[in-house]
Amino acid sequence: MSTEKNTSVIAVGNQKGGVGKTTNTIQLASALSERGRLSLIIDLDMTSGATKALRAPTEGWNSSFELLTGAEDAEDTIITNEEEEVRLPPNVHLVPSSRKLAELDTFLAQNPWVVHQDLLLEPISRLRGKYDYIFLDTPPQKTKTTIPGLKAADYVILSAMPDHLAVSALGEALQDIATAQKHANSHLTLLGVIVCALPRPKTRLARELVGYVERTCMDPDGNSLKFQTEITRSVVIQEAQRSGKSIFQYQGDHQVADEYRTLAKEVEERINRLKKGRDILVQKEAQVANA
Repeated sequence: MSTEKNTSVIAVGNQKGGVGKTTNTIQLASALSERGRLSLIIDLDMTSGATKALRAPTEGWNSSFELLTGAEDAEDTIITNEEEEVRLPPNVHLVPSSRKLAELDTFLAQNPWVVHQDLLLEPISRLRGKYDYIFLDTPPQKTKTTIPGLKAADYVILSAMPDHLAVSALGEALQDIATAQKHANSHLTLLGVIVCALPRPKTRLARELVGYVERTCMDPDGNSLKFQTEITRSVVIQEAQRSGKSIFQYQGDHQVADEYRTLAKEVEERINRLKKGRDILVQKEAQVANA
């Protein structure tokens, strides 16, 4: 019998599209698989970015719409590595997206007793213990799937790349996280910000983005939440996606693959530190209660 896993649910996002959100989700999950972890990606974006990048079907299969609405059990919406028609990276499973997500408003209008922000709570609860990591690939705007994602997640990872609109989008994303913490999920934690697609040497715009992230994304102790590992700009990412593979499957000895390996290690170290800190806090609270 398999041992139950200590699942971490991570929402990956930003308020702007085209900043590497889906790429980081796929490559990070794949890097973690090399560390022996089992990951699930839930594609919550109606544009189906992760689904298309992994060459999975967007029609004719169960999708994140069925998962959100409860039309199918959460386990029955998952494409695993055993599916011969979809060749996913090793130890990476997927709940694909579909155009049916556009019908979510209609579903909510027809089911007034369903609480919108709670749509993911039950399916995520069913899946906890089965995966080391569940990644929620969220849309670049506040949509009907973004809010449930932030309520169900344990952590948020933001993605940013050198772009003139990146700063304002990142600021909006930080505000969304703060609002979710206040009104829906007090345990939600910003795990960090991935700065990706960085040119070498860094341009002025790239240096400004890095500086902004280091100044504004801080933990309660005043430490920067920017991941130390930065992802270099390279066409190998696009080439891998066009072939429907992770960079580790496509060119595992590439510099960018090594950067994602280092990033995966950094992500795990942060999560382990946070979990250890929470365990110590719970123990102290129990001691006080029993005193």
